[in-house]
Amino acid sequence: MLKLWTFFAISSGLILLAGTQLSKYGNQIARLTGLGGTWIGMVLLATVTSLPELITGVSSVLLASVPDIAAGDVLGSCVFNLAMIALLDTLERPASVFRHAGRGHIIGAAFGSLMLALAGGAILTGRSFEASILHVGIVTPLLLALYLFAMHTIFRHESEQRAIAPEAPSEGGLELTLRQAVARYLAAAAVVVGAAVALPFIAADLADAMGWSQGFVGTSLIAMTTSLPELTVTYAAWRMKAIDLAIGNLIGSNLFNLAILAIDDLLFLPGPLLSNISVTHAVSAFAAIGMAGTVIVALMAPPRARVLNLVSWTTALLVLLFFANAWVHFRHPLP
Repeated sequence: MLKLWTFFAISSGLILLAGTQLSKYGNQIARLTGLGGTWIGMVLLATVTSLPELITGVSSVLLASVPDIAAGDVLGSCVFNLAMIALLDTLERPASVFRHAGRGHIIGAAFGSLMLALAGGAILTGRSFEASILHVGIVTPLLLALYLFAMHTIFRHESEQRAIAPEAPSEGGLELTLRQAVARYLAAAAVVVGAAVALPFIAADLADAMGWSQGFVGTSLIAMTTSLPELTVTYAAWRMKAIDLAIGNLIGSNLFNLAILAIDDLLFLPGPLLSNISVTHAVSAFAAIGMAGTVIVALMAPPRARVLNLVSWTTALLVLLFFANAWVHFRHPLP
């Protein structure tokens, strides 16, 4: 047990150090290319920080044949990522973090809600109405198509916004060429991915030792460990005052995670993935929809006051939904 916790601490420490550099050089790339923090966060950072979910999902369906772990990791990570926005809102003072965020995040959150609704509906109806193409669920091509369309729509929106109001150049900081920034970004990404890949396996061993259920492990413990890169990168981006980079990373990670769910379905040969998992996972999908809706409202009408001068109503609701989802999975483990 001590050995497992030691490996866990070392992997987490590497992610913390390299994740900080990942945000730094991602911000440099956004500035040097003119693509903007929202787009870089949703695509460049989100793809790297979500690779642990991809690797965990692929190994779960191909090697271990535990589809509940694959689905629980993806949907639990979506819930955890949205809960991190509550952390950002709590840290940002004196005004809410949503007052400094671009409206482009609304598009990503809305697409994420649509993809989550498709996944949740397929989970609820999968056993009684199994619509599939060969061994693949009918929602899988829809999830992949929506992900690509979301990226296209967000890119077009960001391009139009930059044409209307170009971003002011950043001041201070280390001046690098684009090639140098990309090279250092890739080096930091390699460390993050390498360390993060080990975390789910360590977490699974710890969970076995503790006697926790597969559903709770996938939705909570493994989801939190695979989301550690998002947490580190998001916090580092907030420290640099790159709010759009931070929020874009979280919302973009959710979009990429749902595309990973489709990839897992393609690789799961016994049948449609979402028809072969517990309906309890639908709770995570609908909790994430509620959290995404909360974020959309806050982006449209940023909170002006804080409850007891501590948290806004947005943060309180996000935290409530996060813990309610964890409680359901803990009290109602998978059979």
